[in-house]
Amino acid sequence: MDNEEQAAEAVVESNLTLLASLPEPIREAVEAKGFESLTAVQEAVLAPEALGRDLQVSSQTGSGKTLALGLVVAPALFEVSEQAPLVLVLAPTRELAQQVRGELEWLFSGVEVGVVTGGNPIHRDKQLLRREPAVLVGTPGRVLDHLRTGQLDLSGVRELVLDEADQMLDMGFREDLEAILDATPSERRTHMVSATFPPGILQLAERYQRDPLSLEGTRRGAANQDIVHRGFLVGRGDRYPTLVHLLLEASGERTLVFVEKRADAMTVAERLRQDGFKALPLSGELAQSHRERTLGAFRDGKADVLVATDVAARGLDVPDVARVIHTAPPIDPEVYTHRSGRTGRAGNEGVSVLLAPFKARRRVQRLLSMAQVRFQWEEAPSGEAVRTALARRAEEALVARIDAAAESERTQGQEDLARRLLEDREPARLVATLLGLALPSGRKEPAQQPGADRGRPADPSGVEDLVGRPAPRRGDTSVAEEGHVRFFMSQGANQGVTPGRLLAAVCRRGEVTGDDVGSIAIHPNASTFDIRAEVAERFEVCAGRRDPRDPQVVIRRDRGPAGPPARRRRRSWGPDRPQWPV
Repeated sequence: MDNEEQAAEAVVESNLTLLASLPEPIREAVEAKGFESLTAVQEAVLAPEALGRDLQVSSQTGSGKTLALGLVVAPALFEVSEQAPLVLVLAPTRELAQQVRGELEWLFSGVEVGVVTGGNPIHRDKQLLRREPAVLVGTPGRVLDHLRTGQLDLSGVRELVLDEADQMLDMGFREDLEAILDATPSERRTHMVSATFPPGILQLAERYQRDPLSLEGTRRGAANQDIVHRGFLVGRGDRYPTLVHLLLEASGERTLVFVEKRADAMTVAERLRQDGFKALPLSGELAQSHRERTLGAFRDGKADVLVATDVAARGLDVPDVARVIHTAPPIDPEVYTHRSGRTGRAGNEGVSVLLAPFKARRRVQRLLSMAQVRFQWEEAPSGEAVRTALARRAEEALVARIDAAAESERTQGQEDLARRLLEDREPARLVATLLGLALPSGRKEPAQQPGADRGRPADPSGVEDLVGRPAPRRGDTSVAEEGHVRFFMSQGANQGVTPGRLLAAVCRRGEVTGDDVGSIAIHPNASTFDIRAEVAERFEVCAGRRDPRDPQVVIRRDRGPAGPPARRRRRSWGPDRPQWPV
């Protein structure tokens, strides 16, 4: 037996020993899930020196840290306690909280795992908390809300986890975290999971942790080992065409596109949809039910492009994301690592593409060097190169289909039709015609350069180039499209309404998707839009409720054109008329 085989056997033996040390229900759940080995971070938290200690876990995205957290806190569930929750996990975003809840549910089979986050109705949270779940996962703001109103008692907490602690501090949750930690027993164990431990995290750890043990699950840069990193320097007005060319290159692969602002997510997704891509936005403006439907469509392949902000994509658990596109350089190496970590998972190779202006080249180079990413600048794909690649790909796919079909039996009718078609047609022209009919439909041409299709110069900042403001209207007819119902909104262009912002508000308030929205028309002080008839009744109920974010905005069914204002008839002042207005 050579050294490699001995090392492999030693790893297997070590994993079996660690798994055997788990409480029986946990071990059975892990074995039933088919786990044959543990990741580095999972091994680290089960090591003898980690038992009973407060932990500081540095582990990158995709390293298996959520399961590791479950293994750490599992023993607390077997303690006798009169007060629940026993385990509290805080996460920066709704998506990450939901992901953690899903992972802990199968691990703690038979134990109720609850989740409380912003975006969910308060009354549902109250129903959940009355059941006193043993494990509670939540975002800091919502947990603190329930703590202050007396709906939540944390006096029974034995294990407290701050997941992605660095992000929670970056998002301004420090005071919320301190208030929650102060409400838990001093004898609890406190664990922090963070990509890095900057001074702010260490200050928090010094105050709330006891003799913490630092564990490194995944070295910086190791999370990127299955990812090919590509970079393109783009000039003013070239970002959106480059994005389109990259999506055409991806040929339907599941792609995550990162933008900087929430409003941009909606506008860029809408612009991509107009250009023939199956794109959906994901941002904090969407209601939770809408966010879940969006992620479901992305997972199921109904949409292959998801446009998101960095915060909205936190905790995104979608398999087989083939490509991540950063439309602008991130602010630091950790953000880049988190974004890129959405691809290249489970041993699959992924691609991370970064678009940057020429003047940011040195800054981006330093950022990627800090992230320990091997990176080379490339020339952005031209329209002609993309067109050639698409034609070659279509030809290869068609030839493969023909070769596969050639193996099957031909009916007599098919052969007779073939002969008749060839009787008075030149064979090459006939085949070319059939090929044209067989080519895939959808967008066939690369993007125009900005300004060429809109009759205006490119935006010097480069921002308008990407989001396309003002976006073209999707329609402006006097009646609703067939199969749609027209609705009215009491704000228009003078109040800052754009198609993207209107679409975001409509989807959030009415709990619909972009697919349900038809034509949009924006007027100076009002707007109209069409909703699919199948969902119009439910939309009217949801959108008609008072919205705390925009209480002054009214959404209702359109009552049709009111016509020009009635002209007031002028009276003459002759002797036959009264001498005052009537």
